[in-house]
Amino acid sequence: MRVEKLGGLLARITGGTDGKGGGRGPVVVLLHGFGAPGDDLVALGPALEAPPGTRFLFPEGPLSLSMGFGESRAWWMIDLEKLNRDLSAGRPRDASGETPKGLAEVRERVVALLDEVSRRLGADPQKTVLGGFSQGAMLACDVALRTDRPFAGLVLLSGTLLARQEWVPLMPKRKGLKVLQSHGHADPLLPFFLAEQLRDLLTQAGLSVEWVAFRGAHEIPDMVLTKLGAFLRETLTR
Repeated sequence: MRVEKLGGLLARITGGTDGKGGGRGPVVVLLHGFGAPGDDLVALGPALEAPPGTRFLFPEGPLSLSMGFGESRAWWMIDLEKLNRDLSAGRPRDASGETPKGLAEVRERVVALLDEVSRRLGADPQKTVLGGFSQGAMLACDVALRTDRPFAGLVLLSGTLLARQEWVPLMPKRKGLKVLQSHGHADPLLPFFLAEQLRDLLTQAGLSVEWVAFRGAHEIPDMVLTKLGAFLRETLTR
């Protein structure tokens, strides 16, 4: 593994021909969730049966949080007090009508990172998959919808619907884009029904969504890793 700054974001790079992102293979960019350490998803690389030579990039969110345990990063800040109140009261967390403060700025950083990945690492945008977990999945979806970059695929692991009024009109321009979306039936943080709504909206707009529901919570179980490996082999070897 090596660490580089791309587009102003620290990124861990693995895979490729040398385990450090070497070679000219396809690229998978995965964005971690809120409150996770910057290297949270790095272990996924070796666990996935991706095409030989696939390079993995794991960017680190720009915000450093004081969560009381180890390193914690985020892409944008959320109202933790409101979240805890909602969880205590058993209220579903519905942010589908909200555009988070800071989303536009961090989207620009990810786009800048992708530009540098193409320029410095020689990555073909059409052989690049963008994705993430939780808040990272939301950011990946936002980047895909608000740019014209020709991604090979989009991966949404336990994400949710945001900025409905802005996202929905943008979805048809991504008609045909292959999407892998997973969500746990018992997710206490991001309700299952909102993930279903996102799936349905993407499908109605013409995106090709592979839906992976599982009997679990806010996590990435082995069955999702298996599906993700197959998704990468399909989208990156066409």
